[in-house]
Amino acid sequence: MRKPIVTLTTDFGLQDHYVGAMKGVILGICPQAQIVDISHEVKPFQISEGAFLLAQAYSCFPPKTVHVAVVDPGVGTARRAILLEAAAQYFVAPDNGVLAMIYSAQPHKVRAISNQRYFRQPVSRTFHGRDIFAPVAAHLSAGLAAPRLGKRIDDYLRPGFLKPQRTGKRTWAGQILHIDRFGNLVTNFHASDFPDLEALNVCVAIGPQQVSVVARNYDECGPGELFLIVGSSGYVEVSLNQASAARAIGCETGAPAELMVW
Repeated sequence: MRKPIVTLTTDFGLQDHYVGAMKGVILGICPQAQIVDISHEVKPFQISEGAFLLAQAYSCFPPKTVHVAVVDPGVGTARRAILLEAAAQYFVAPDNGVLAMIYSAQPHKVRAISNQRYFRQPVSRTFHGRDIFAPVAAHLSAGLAAPRLGKRIDDYLRPGFLKPQRTGKRTWAGQILHIDRFGNLVTNFHASDFPDLEALNVCVAIGPQQVSVVARNYDECGPGELFLIVGSSGYVEVSLNQASAARAIGCETGAPAELMVW
């Protein structure tokens, strides 16, 4: 039998002890677990970016993988901890939208995690990643049946960042979901909503900067030229050949973006 897999996606970074503490809790409950880091560099408090990164990775993992996502500005408040069952995998996270891209794409079940028997005690008001999400994930990896954690719910949070909002006949308002290591700006404009993008007259505006060149690969445009490209995620990106579009434009994750076609 293969070893159980637990993945971690957080905004904790690696400077502090937080990620290590979560891994220690998981291994203390399920010593045979394989722990995979998806990312710990989510911009602090950017729930939409955490949702995007997890959504790009989960389908690469085998059935019964347990994913833990902790981007949790509401830690210690009345927000619930939830368990999502989808794509033959488990997802453990706060009920704040960080799992939204999973349940918008897959048939699913959601449970409120309420059985404190599977929490680490005492539960801190500021570190539920260690005290709730990590131990729950470990117990699931060790074979705990999902219904033992809590009842199914239907009133989980459905945030608005998933889809751009149409603001006119030919305009949509969206946002920057993620800035990757290379400075590419990943928008929430999905190529499936704008078929034949290369054949359209299209412009993406971020602040005062407007980008209207569409490329098929990163080398198709010259140095210093901003362009649009459909990335491996399927979303429209704003890019710069061998340089950082984010630095050139001067924007951050979560910045508003507008798409226009004519």
